Amino acid sequence: MKASSIGIAAIVAVLIGAACGVTSALFLWLLTWATAQREMHPILIWFLPVAGVGIGLVYARYGQSIRGGTGILIERALHDGPQVPKRMVSMVLGGTILTHLFGGSAGREGTAVQMGGSLSDLFAHAVPGARAVRPALIAAGMAGGFASVFGTPYAGAVFALEILGRKAWSVVNLMAAILAAFAGHYVARWIGVQHTAYPSLELRSLTPWMAGKWVLFAVAAAIVTVAFIELTHGVKWVAEKATKHLPVRMFMGGLAVVGLWQLVGTNDYLGLGVPGILHAFERTPQPMATFAWKALFTAITVGTGFLGGEVTPLFFIGAAFGHAAAEPLGLPVPLAAGVGMAAIFAAAANSPLALSIMAVEIMGAGSLPHVVIVCFVAYWLIGRRGIYHGKTSGDVDPAALEVLDGDRGS
Repeated sequence: MKASSIGIAAIVAVLIGAACGVTSALFLWLLTWATAQREMHPILIWFLPVAGVGIGLVYARYGQSIRGGTGILIERALHDGPQVPKRMVSMVLGGTILTHLFGGSAGREGTAVQMGGSLSDLFAHAVPGARAVRPALIAAGMAGGFASVFGTPYAGAVFALEILGRKAWSVVNLMAAILAAFAGHYVARWIGVQHTAYPSLELRSLTPWMAGKWVLFAVAAAIVTVAFIELTHGVKWVAEKATKHLPVRMFMGGLAVVGLWQLVGTNDYLGLGVPGILHAFERTPQPMATFAWKALFTAITVGTGFLGGEVTPLFFIGAAFGHAAAEPLGLPVPLAAGVGMAAIFAAAANSPLALSIMAVEIMGAGSLPHVVIVCFVAYWLIGRRGIYHGKTSGDVDPAALEVLDGDRGS
């Protein structure tokens, strides 16, 4: 690659990262507002089915070009093709805010990554000479989006390349991802974004006995991950068999979430669920089925077409699972919750390296080496299953490169 192309990639990656920082700050502010409104006015939750109809009508009419969501970014980075539709930014942003405002159990990484990827392709097509480094710029956009929304620049850079697959690992792509991730992170912080503060984990030496416990923990985490993936696939399959119309599927999903909300009698499983994640680090007992309930709420929400992504719900599921597994395995509760939080998502997204790094960024060096063992073992155990179809091979047919739920683009 020419030196001029590398220079363009570096400069544009910083600009992309800065743009990601601004859009993520706006997104997080809107998300905080939506969550606060829902908590102050629980009556909004009753209107989730109606919101589903509204989102579904808009996506059915205007969202076909962004149906693949993150899969579109993967396809364009690996196989080239038309420009990522400009409407992706506004549509995923609006759909995610509405999902959270009315109580859907979803995340935020899908929205941040897709906004970043869409913005990066705008730069790739607008800046002279940038088209030649399009894969690097798409990686930069995904990294900038992830890093700025979670406050984890190192993990954001690695996450983008792990999601894109082995063919994306190059010096230029890594450079662009790192520059965008740090630019996005610091711009978001400069604007005033405050990320969730997770407990710092106490340093604990790894003994052979504890290593054996972590392997058992990883096996159980892999089972939970596969169960969540298959449950979400199952919900999507049943919903699509029931009706071909997205607004109707989303109405059904909204009804199901509202019904579950009334059944369990708590708001804990709605929205992101950050308080539930933090509660899992505490030594006070919580119901063993907590992680299963969150998995069910999330599978129905995303499986029927609502937007947002799965990362934060998977953090909830993983932390609650770790809390539940700590006592039977004789592990410290905070450490088990932290390792579980990282490992469940690492396995689900096939990104063990990024999540090992992320664990250190948000919980400190006390997560090492425990989180690395569990993330990689759980990832290895579930094989090619994942919430992003086809993204691990790097050489699959482009048509297969869709995320878990093509309709929701998340």
